[in-house]
Amino acid sequence: MCNSFPIDWNLPDEFQKNSILSIKESLLDNPIFYKTPQNSFNRFGSAEGVLVAGNLSILESLGGILSDLGIEGKILFVEDTGEYLYNLDRMFWNLLRSKKLSKLKGLIICGFRIRPDNLGEEFGKTIREIVLEKVAEYKYPVLFDFQVGHQKDNVALNCGIMHRLTVNANGATLILQPN
Repeated sequence: MCNSFPIDWNLPDEFQKNSILSIKESLLDNPIFYKTPQNSFNRFGSAEGVLVAGNLSILESLGGILSDLGIEGKILFVEDTGEYLYNLDRMFWNLLRSKKLSKLKGLIICGFRIRPDNLGEEFGKTIREIVLEKVAEYKYPVLFDFQVGHQKDNVALNCGIMHRLTVNANGATLILQPN
């Protein structure tokens, strides 16, 4: 996301600087290794697969058409912004009912800027609860709060390339696998 690029290099905070430097490292084809802290909602496991990504609402809207993102056997990361929780729930239901969630190697839940519910009309579930409900029957690792999306702490990822995702009690790592 372009919100990481400041007008003046002296102005950005550490999150923005790390985001910009991650883009540089990615473009220079340097090794990519990200480590994230432990999250009590993470589901442990390891997976290797091609990394694919999407804004959840766009990913869901492409289902069943020629532009549909093939995610079978891959590690998927998703993010979104400006959606209500009930919309996110519907989108994850769509991925579940279309069998897309059943075919993943791993799932990475990135930045979600959620539109607040109207007072008295609260949805009653968090994004974490929505996701865990939809992937409950599958055994692949699930990583929450990865630093990608419409936010300042937004690192670069190389899509379409093999990665290794490891999620355990110490946190998680996402590593670009060498060819």
